[in-house]
Amino acid sequence: MPVHVLFNEESERLLFKEVQPSDFQSWLPFHEEPLSSQFWTGLPPDPKEACQQQFDRIFERYNESLGGMNALYLKSTNTLVGLCGLLIQEVAGKKELEIGYSILPKYWRQGFAFEAVQKCKQLAFAKEWATSLISIIQVDNIPSQKTALKNGMFLDFTTTYHNNTVHIFRINAS
Repeated sequence: MPVHVLFNEESERLLFKEVQPSDFQSWLPFHEEPLSSQFWTGLPPDPKEACQQQFDRIFERYNESLGGMNALYLKSTNTLVGLCGLLIQEVAGKKELEIGYSILPKYWRQGFAFEAVQKCKQLAFAKEWATSLISIIQVDNIPSQKTALKNGMFLDFTTTYHNNTVHIFRINAS
């Protein structure tokens, strides 16, 4: 699979940029908010350590051509609001292209996750990067499940992923 990044793309309110080490401090509040990680086990309890682990994985994905998260910046203020991207994942023994997304707590419930996943979906299918896309969502994470459903995804199956029980939501190219 080719690298699946949306650098320099944009949606109505968002710019998709490459994540930079300088984004660390702006992203740290995500890990400082207990609700951000309430559904996922196995994360370091220290917010700085959890954030560093996430950034290390982002840059590892870039270097290994495994897709990647994009920094989502508000066009109007050039402020970081979240991360979203297309990630090559192995789920149930099969390589899949996932739409992953996280939004900083102060921007929750403002439609940014939906706007970002829509852009990822549209671009992935337009460029024929995959015939279907998934989102890996912990079974109790209802807000993320609602975003997936709003994006036209359906619950495909439930499995264990990194020691977490997850639903695999899917959308097929039309």
